[in-house]
Amino acid sequence: MGGTDFVLRKILTKFEAMIELYTDGASSGNPGPGGYGTILRTIYQGSNPEFQGKLIEKEFSGGFRKTTNNRMELMAVIVGLEALKNPNQQVTIYSDSKYVIDAIDKRWVYGWMQKGFQGKKNKDLWLRLMNLYKNHQIKLVWVKGHAGHPLNERCDQLAVKAAKDKAHWQIDSVFELEEQKGV
Repeated sequence: MGGTDFVLRKILTKFEAMIELYTDGASSGNPGPGGYGTILRTIYQGSNPEFQGKLIEKEFSGGFRKTTNNRMELMAVIVGLEALKNPNQQVTIYSDSKYVIDAIDKRWVYGWMQKGFQGKKNKDLWLRLMNLYKNHQIKLVWVKGHAGHPLNERCDQLAVKAAKDKAHWQIDSVFELEEQKGV
């Protein structure tokens, strides 16, 4: 394991730094093949002088054979938060998804949860996300997509590449089953 991977793993299991997550989702067709991209960044503030003040960055991505853009936007955030091994991290999430940002900031998701997500899509992912969300101190920041923000653009590249990578597609079984049932 490389030095920065080791330090990143140590950071994610301790309370040593503010975490930034940049996220994006993409799909080719809606539904269609899709992917997510996530970048986790932090400035090391721990006790190891070799890494003190250095930027530590890790990229995550994955693709699915049939999904939607909104599901991939949710997955990008979920994967980033799942990388954090301990609760109560200070996390700023940057996303170009008004669906994700507004549902949380405007508290729509809490109403959806109270009503059992009646008539709402992506219940499985929203429950997964909110279970992670409650364990951290999170600030959400909307960034305009495709507007030249370097880290948002990189997340988009990761998501699009994963959506096209048929050899590594995962199966979004919840979505595909719900689609078959007409939910």
